[in-house]
Amino acid sequence: MLGLRPANGAAAAPAPDRAALIKDGTDASFMADVIEESRKQPVIVDFWATWCGPCRQLTPALEKAVLAAKGAVKLVKIDVDKNLRFAGQLRVQSIPTVYAFKNGQPLDGFMGALPESQIKAFIAKLGGAAPGGDDVAELLTLAAESLAVNDVGGAAQAYAQVLQLDPENAKAIAGLARAYLSGGDADRAREILDMAPADSRDPELAGVRAALELASGPAGDLAALERRLQADPHDHEARFELAQGLAGQGRLEQAVDHLLHIVKADRGWNDEAARKQLLKIFEAAGPMSEVAKTGRRKLSTVLFA
Repeated sequence: MLGLRPANGAAAAPAPDRAALIKDGTDASFMADVIEESRKQPVIVDFWATWCGPCRQLTPALEKAVLAAKGAVKLVKIDVDKNLRFAGQLRVQSIPTVYAFKNGQPLDGFMGALPESQIKAFIAKLGGAAPGGDDVAELLTLAAESLAVNDVGGAAQAYAQVLQLDPENAKAIAGLARAYLSGGDADRAREILDMAPADSRDPELAGVRAALELASGPAGDLAALERRLQADPHDHEARFELAQGLAGQGRLEQAVDHLLHIVKADRGWNDEAARKQLLKIFEAAGPMSEVAKTGRRKLSTVLFA
């Protein structure tokens, strides 16, 4: 094993050098460099071009991750402008495109530049390495940041990568379900939640379930409800239904404002329905969300004024 000292006390063999792990491939050398070599160990093929901006970002990151893997995988770089045959056979339609080969067959791949954490996880999975806690934590952080800026696709990709490494990770399951819900696919979000361990009590899972409940709530005619409120600002029933409809559309801040209005005017209305709905919205938004933090602060002000 690399890095260990043999029992006879001799120095361990040095880690493979760059030339042994990374090479420029061609159509002529593809069978030897990729197909045959992948029967010995996984080979990553990076299809790139000199004019491709994202390639200049991805290729160095790939090289760095391959070298860090210390021989678990190899990298072959193919310039598509000079080598069209295998790029065509593999239906490479945009670059950068990356394929992973194992036992002579394409096994996995992706298109476009990825963050280093995802590249590292991709290589760890390909090389059979167990993911470290830091890898999963980095991916979860990346996914949460992507979701926060409404990059639903990027968040879903990162959460899916975590689940490839750790299929029962509750935070990744909750995050991926929330990503699908943000994209308007509530049915798929429910399917993802069904992947969670039955005994999991992770608050993020509970939050997504609350968000799904809000999304499936009564929609109502929001315009008609607004007209009712214009005619009678004290119509708590219309205001409550309007808040439900707004929450179902993901307009949580507006829903919170209407519910706080009811609590301030009549705290006990309809068995404290407005306060209970507020708590459900805070859970759905997530305890660290601005909706929850700001809303709880305002609710406390109203209740303890």
